[in-house]
This record gives sequence, C-alpha cells and structure tokens, in this order.
Amino acid sequence: MNAPSLTVSAAPAPALPMPLPPIPAWRRSLRRVLGHRGMMLGSILLGVAVVAALFAPWLSPHDPYAQDVTQRLIPPFWHDKGSWDHVFGTDKLGRDYLSRLLYGARVSLGIGLVAALVSGLIGTTMGVLAGYFGGRTDAVVSYIITTRLAMPVVLVALATASLIGGSLQVVIILLGLLLWDRFAIVTRSATQQLRDAEFIAAAKALGASTPYILVRELLPNLMGPLTVVATLEMAHAILLESTLSFLGLGVQPPTPSWGLMVAEGKAYMFFQPWVILVPGVVLALLVLAINLVGDGLRDLTAPDGRN
Repeated sequence: MNAPSLTVSAAPAPALPMPLPPIPAWRRSLRRVLGHRGMMLGSILLGVAVVAALFAPWLSPHDPYAQDVTQRLIPPFWHDKGSWDHVFGTDKLGRDYLSRLLYGARVSLGIGLVAALVSGLIGTTMGVLAGYFGGRTDAVVSYIITTRLAMPVVLVALATASLIGGSLQVVIILLGLLLWDRFAIVTRSATQQLRDAEFIAAAKALGASTPYILVRELLPNLMGPLTVVATLEMAHAILLESTLSFLGLGVQPPTPSWGLMVAEGKAYMFFQPWVILVPGVVLALLVLAINLVGDGLRDLTAPDGRN
C-alpha cells in the first residue's frame, strides 16, 4: 500500500518595498535653511527691518519731522510717565521716536545696500581681472589691495567727510569707494581656482571670447561667496554710517538716522537713557541680523555642507 504523497506549496515571495522618490533639491535646501537657527533668527529680524523700511509711511503714527516742544522727551510706554500715543517716546524737539526709527531704517538699509553694490562692483571687477589674467594685472591689483588695506577705513572716512562735508550722497559714495577690498580678495582667490576648470577650457575650445567667459561662465560660479561678502559689507557700511552720523559728518539733520538719533540724545543719557538706548538697540539688532544671515549663507554654501 503506497503512502499518500504530500504536496508542499511554495510560500509567496515577500513583496519588495517600492523605492521612495528622490527628494527635490529645492526641498533639501529648504530643510537646511530651516534647520539653521542662526540664519532663521537673522532672516526674521532682517525681514522685520525691511518691512518697516518699505512701509514706513503707513506704519508711522506721526510725522517724523513734525516738532512740538510741548511734547519733548516723553518717555516710552513702559515708563510710568509714558504714553501709548508715543510708543517709544519723543526726542528733545518733540518728534515721535517710533516714526523716526521707521524712517531711519530706510536710511540705514538704503546706505548699506547701495554701498555694498558699489563696492561689490569695484572689488569684483578688480578681483576677477587679477585672478583670471594673472601676471602684471595680478601684481597691479594686489598692490592696490595692499595699499587700501594699509589705510584705516574709519580715519579715511572721517577725514574725507570733514573736507567734503557730510550728506547722504557723500556717505554712500565714500563707503562704496572704501569697502571694496574684501570683494577683490575673495573674487581673486576664487577666480584663480576656477580659471583652469574644465568648463572654462571647454568654453575656450568652442571659441568663446574673454568677456563672454568672464560674464557668462565665471561670474555665476562666484555668486555664492559674493553674496556672503555682500551681507558682511552691508553690515559694515551701516555701522560706518552710524559712526559718521554720530560724529556729525554723515547724514545731516533733520533726516532720520539711527546714529544721528544717538548723537542727539547723548546730552540726556544720564536722565533719559532711553533716548540713546532705543536707537542703539535697534541698530545693534539690525547689524546682528545681517551678520547672522551672512554666517548662515557661508555655512550653507560651504563645500563640506556644515550646518
């Protein structure tokens, strides 16, 4: 008698998990930005300053130039004698401090942005030419950079402003002509590293002209470090403008300027310390915000991708 045969059915193979779709590059970049706490804090503070500057006419509760000596030196709202009609108080001429701070943001950001653009144009041009051509061009540009670094920026700015006279236009031109050295150093070094790259050699082999190579091939690869330098020089320009205005050689009254507000309130600093505390804190926060954004951009664009 034959034993019954047993048939064993093969178990179904486990289904392989579906591969996850690749994460888009923009989403990875967004995650890195959101994960950088310093850059996020700086971006928020800088965004508030930009909004305040752009919408100053609508956000200002009073005319920043209107004087009323009967309302002079009113304390801020947190003071016992403060008033919500003047949130940050008034100055020695009765002008609303909040309104002048909002309009002063326009002056500081405008000077910082234009000075960074002017100095960036000068320094980038010199650095690219020196790094790409080398030889005598590099020697001449290096000599000019060394000469510029040997001159203290603050002393040169003070001497020039005292000779020409302080004004908004003079400050912008003066800072633009003095703050180009860092742009030149960074672009010269980066250009020396890129001039022998394969994409530059390919452009030369295709018969591209030198201006085309410099503008269309080289400059786009320099935008990362240039952006970082621009943020740092913008903060530097804002501090120098405040210094010149504090010494009476920068923006002239009655134009709202945070450095000028500190200078106008220094006579009352022992009795009404908020007259220099408020603009001083706002100025420090703006410079801190720009530096945090610059540090964040440096970290996010670094080759090792550090956070």
